[in-house]
Amino acid sequence: MGGFRWRARLGPAVPVAPGARVDKFEVFFDLVFVFSFFIITRATALDITGRQLLHALLVLAVLWWVWVVHTVVATRIRLGEGFVPVLMVIVMAALFCFALALPQAFADSKQTAAGPMVVAISYVVIRAVHLLLYWHVAQEKPGERRLLLRYSPELLGSTVLLLAAALIPPQIDDPSRAAMVRDGLWISLVLLQYGMGLVAGAWGWMVASAEHWTERYDLILIIALGESIISVGIGGNLLGQPVTWPAVAAAVLGIFFTSALWWVHYDMIGPAGRIAQHAAQGRSRVAMARDAYAYFHLVMIAGIILFALGAEDVVRQIVDPSISLAEPAHGPAVPLLFGGVICYLCGDMLFQLRTLRTLSWTRVGAVLALAAGIPIAARLPGLVALMLLTAICVGLVAVEVVVMSEARQALHEVVFQERTTHERHEAAWRARWHEPTPQEPST
Repeated sequence: MGGFRWRARLGPAVPVAPGARVDKFEVFFDLVFVFSFFIITRATALDITGRQLLHALLVLAVLWWVWVVHTVVATRIRLGEGFVPVLMVIVMAALFCFALALPQAFADSKQTAAGPMVVAISYVVIRAVHLLLYWHVAQEKPGERRLLLRYSPELLGSTVLLLAAALIPPQIDDPSRAAMVRDGLWISLVLLQYGMGLVAGAWGWMVASAEHWTERYDLILIIALGESIISVGIGGNLLGQPVTWPAVAAAVLGIFFTSALWWVHYDMIGPAGRIAQHAAQGRSRVAMARDAYAYFHLVMIAGIILFALGAEDVVRQIVDPSISLAEPAHGPAVPLLFGGVICYLCGDMLFQLRTLRTLSWTRVGAVLALAAGIPIAARLPGLVALMLLTAICVGLVAVEVVVMSEARQALHEVVFQERTTHERHEAAWRARWHEPTPQEPST
């Protein structure tokens, strides 16, 4: 009875309407993901090796799957209304613990046994709350709860694999063998999660509000881009070094090429993809939401983390007074920087191909130019390599603005008309607040 009482006082769960937008609580929730992205970048930047990069991408994939499940729940229920925010705060706390333990997820199991267990337990808590919420809202449609059984193997399997990754390696005496077993369990976990997403198909769930779904992913991508800027600034220790002209130039170039990458997606492809998501119906809408947003956005965010690592390393070498500015950038900085941007652009092209069924030759040309620029930039000073990358990214934007001017203008007009129509309806509805209240007749 007590549970029903506090739910009644807080208010019931509110379903998502077809035209729903992202509410402020969801943005507040995303702050924990900001921290998670930052932790992944920071932990990897300490020792950039092939295995460390593999671990970072595995952790990112599992974290992103949590995000996908979270957005699926958010397609059915408003997370900032009624009693739901209370449960979401529990998820935030678990997700925060999950992020804190990520640097120890692949550490020596003999020395840091608590870290993998915190990761596993936090994951179980997050998924359990999401399952309970979806189970609650599924009662509105007869038979929908049975559809959850279609996805239960993924939940059960991923939980078992994470617990196994925490419990089995400490029992193995050989450290290298223990590390291989742990890596294999994590790889199996990622394959299970994303494979089940494809096997289960688009049947059994819906995207009630295409606007909410697309806006949710647009915001998290912007957060990742912003986090890359923060990582470059803090990781390059720009705040802890005396201000120099090379440091200022590197910071400005970082802003320029990151802004160009924002433009690449949000000027045309993102808005056009959003319209395509609105136009799709039924299973086609769900399949597009899964492929273009849940899957291909992961490729873009992985690219952001990779080029953030590369840019951070390049900037660190530029601001280091013990390293000559004429010395070529060493280590994995240049391949990560250019390769990360290539990964981001490839993810964006996959998004374009899935939503619009088109492919821009300008993007293909930019990817080829970046690939050809890796061996060249590896022989250039760090600041010059950063200039080359910025020139390619800004050049891509400039070429598309000129070549696609008519299509771009037509798209922007449609988006502007949609926005002004929406704002006009909002203004008309709010006008009632200014209407005089009827006076009661005097007696």
